Amino acid sequence: MTTPLVRIRDLRVDYTRRRQHVPAVRGVDLDIAPGEVVALVGESGSGKTTIANTIIGLLPENARTSGGSVEVAGPDGPVEVVGARESDLRSLRGSVVGLVPQDPMVGLNPTQRIGVQVGEAVRLRGVTGDAVGDAVHTYLRQAGIDDPELRARQYPHELSGGLRQRVLIAIALAGEPRLIIADEPTSALDVTVQATILDHLETLVRQSGTSLLIITHDLAVAADRADQVVVLSGGEVVERGAPDDILVAPEDDYTRRLIAAAPGLAHGGRIEPRHQLADADVATADPVIRLEGVSKAYPLPGGSGTFAALDDVSLQVAKGRTHALVGESGSGKTTTLRIALGLEQPDSGTVALKGTDITGQGWRKTRPLRRTVQIVHQNPYASLDPRFTIGQTIAEPLVSFKVGDRRSRAARVAELLDQVSLPASYAERLPAELSGGQRQRVAIARALTLEPEVVLLDEPVSALDVSVQEQILDLLAELQERLGLSYLFISHDLAVVAQVAHTVSVMSRGRIVESGAVSSVFGAPQSEHTHALIEAIPGRISARRREVAHV
Repeated sequence: MTTPLVRIRDLRVDYTRRRQHVPAVRGVDLDIAPGEVVALVGESGSGKTTIANTIIGLLPENARTSGGSVEVAGPDGPVEVVGARESDLRSLRGSVVGLVPQDPMVGLNPTQRIGVQVGEAVRLRGVTGDAVGDAVHTYLRQAGIDDPELRARQYPHELSGGLRQRVLIAIALAGEPRLIIADEPTSALDVTVQATILDHLETLVRQSGTSLLIITHDLAVAADRADQVVVLSGGEVVERGAPDDILVAPEDDYTRRLIAAAPGLAHGGRIEPRHQLADADVATADPVIRLEGVSKAYPLPGGSGTFAALDDVSLQVAKGRTHALVGESGSGKTTTLRIALGLEQPDSGTVALKGTDITGQGWRKTRPLRRTVQIVHQNPYASLDPRFTIGQTIAEPLVSFKVGDRRSRAARVAELLDQVSLPASYAERLPAELSGGQRQRVAIARALTLEPEVVLLDEPVSALDVSVQEQILDLLAELQERLGLSYLFISHDLAVVAQVAHTVSVMSRGRIVESGAVSSVFGAPQSEHTHALIEAIPGRISARRREVAHV
């Protein structure tokens, strides 16, 4: 029998909040064999990340292991992680266990260039001299980053969210560990790059015997990639087994709900657009946002030229409808959104918001529009002030625009927390006390505070588990129907786009390659790029595998 690389028995972890011990992991058993891919799946707060942090010895200060054992096969024999000295844990990190954290802005040093940070992991393996630079470029390329020589010279703030996530993957690969823990490694990535990264990680496992522990809220990703799926709820294992067995015959009601809520699994890997819109309806719609011939370029480091982020982009968002913008990381989606909001100015072209040309207009002239146009950013860790309570964060737009008094603002905060499925008691918490998915729900609540007419959504559900994602998407649809809201919805998840959008524009390298009704574009894609995006949707691999098994 093969000795497990990781052996967990009866693990129990608590968090201390307000002098009370709150259980996060309750009696979990788990083995990870050499060369095995294991997926921990569950909703936000189910204990997935806590288990991963326990394995690598990185639990926060307010956490304590109240019971159980975690053994990791170290270079000189098994190491008991629970109660281990920091020196013993350091001997495991990087060379035995590598971590791809969920949040790239926390995992990367903003003051160092990308090449320096990847190079640090390379040097820890004893590599020196010119070989370090060559290795850095190799690992960046393996992580799916084009032009690694350029990216190595850049700082984290100069990269998109998806590119920053790929840098974290490159750093983990650079240590050549025996186990890679990937905590939501592809939640910020578009589907084609997601497929590329997971293909590469899976190849490493099969060829080198490296093990992979995937922490994910996306059951479709787990179904496509894992040898063993472990479903967690409330810190306990409710089901485990081979992915096809769990998808075909789940034993637990919780697992059934996860499958039903996963866009890539709910329809057997097929895209089922919610809105069936005729092309004639698209052409005659009344736009609230219109971009015409917009181009934008940014200077490259060292004065070595410019990078064309947008090239002759034209699109429109119809009143009361959702227009989605999809494409790979770095294709220009977020730049388009920032220009639509007036946070960036185009080099050429025009931008009209609610019939008003805002091209070249300053903050003072566009401020009256801010109350009716709000934005939800991709990264809740960066968009929430860590010093503000959740209640202060959600009420901030009301204070800024002098709306209501203290009592009415508190009532509005409680209402919004309920709408995004958070308890009213969370108003007193700080962002550090919330999970990533919970923080994103707070960001969505804040955007809805002033009851805007137009909401710009930059990957608003990428950090959410599937059940909460379904709730948020249903909420956005309900608000749109009830209040006549218009959305510009940016996403790399085409299955999500099919659930919410009426129309879509597909972007590649700063240009729109296809546009129209979602039902038309996804049903009969004309562009090879669109076809590739559809084929890479999570859940399709497992669906094809089951089809072959039944032939």
